[in-house]
Amino acid sequence: MLAADPAVSIAAIAAEAGVDRRTVYRNFASREELLAAIYEARLSAIERATEDARLREAPVAVALHRYVEGIIGVNRTWPVDLSRMLADEPVRRRREHSVRELTDFLRRATDEGLLRSGLPDGWVSALLPQLMNIASRQLTGLSPAQAADTVVDTLLNGLGAGGAGAVPPTAVTQARP
Repeated sequence: MLAADPAVSIAAIAAEAGVDRRTVYRNFASREELLAAIYEARLSAIERATEDARLREAPVAVALHRYVEGIIGVNRTWPVDLSRMLADEPVRRRREHSVRELTDFLRRATDEGLLRSGLPDGWVSALLPQLMNIASRQLTGLSPAQAADTVVDTLLNGLGAGGAGAVPPTAVTQARP
């Protein structure tokens, strides 16, 4: 409810949960405390998904799919506004650790040839979360595993037709105005 309407009332949240507003306030003294609990749950879920993917030791393609599938599940379970979440300094610092782990993994994926080298710095680490967010919200008819298949395929193979008849990169460069 908070993801759909950040201004939603505690009374509305309580009603949706099937409890009295006082019950919510017994567990969370304020709206900020409720949000902090949500952010904590989301961060813990991200950390579990990252750990479960085994980014350091699993084969790169396997780890990538596991990670994407896990994060899509987190995004669907905890669809909170990340800009608000990351405005909280302790939350932001904790999230930075997960970002570093992903960055190290993507470097490993490039070193092992799964991702192509020569892309602008930070391009893949900026693109992957966007693809996962889109899949989380727009591919709702697919399971997290199926949505992860689409994300990983898009990341690794792009959107071009590929194979015979594909437009060579030089043709694209020459077609620019």
